Amino acid sequence: MKKLLFPLMLMFGLIGTAHAFDGDAEAGKAKSTTCVACHGTDGNSQVDMYPKIAGQHATYLYKQLKEYKLGMETGGQQGRNNAIMFGMVAALSDQDMQDLAAYFSSQKMKPGTTPENVITAGEKLYRGGDAERGIASCIACHGPTGTGSGLAKFPKIAFQNTTYLKTTLAEFREGKRANDPNGMMQDIARKLTDADIELLAQYLGGLH
Repeated sequence: MKKLLFPLMLMFGLIGTAHAFDGDAEAGKAKSTTCVACHGTDGNSQVDMYPKIAGQHATYLYKQLKEYKLGMETGGQQGRNNAIMFGMVAALSDQDMQDLAAYFSSQKMKPGTTPENVITAGEKLYRGGDAERGIASCIACHGPTGTGSGLAKFPKIAFQNTTYLKTTLAEFREGKRANDPNGMMQDIARKLTDADIELLAQYLGGLH
């Protein structure tokens, strides 16, 4: 019986998390006007420094919005720290955040491209990691096509803007971003060189 306890707790915890989300996509669309400047009308940002959020998992988007608000309320001591997003989430209720997450997740993320000269090396690092340097493969959490998992709150990273990916990996590496579960991304990113980060960011742009 004891052997079953943890798996059952995990299962019911995940079920509880899944049922806790109750966003309305139509309501989210009406509330999304302030998001357009950075993320585009449908969540496909044309500005490479900002993330595409179209087609991203709703539970992940909701989690990030909540953590931006926590960061704002704690002066960046907790949650996720970003001065621009602090202003965006300041007036959002929990339902607003769920509605926005539902709307943007219902949109389709537009594919990017992967330069031919990085495909082989990028695929090797993404799929296999680097055992000698203790770098885990990206597919373990994000899947072979970079779609991640909504239930586990692992984001979709395929088709993402290159500059945003580079910035995010660098922030994890430097500890400027620390809202990853159990510090998993920080542990991995600390082992990545600038060249690794550039390679992965370019490879993921067109990953199918």
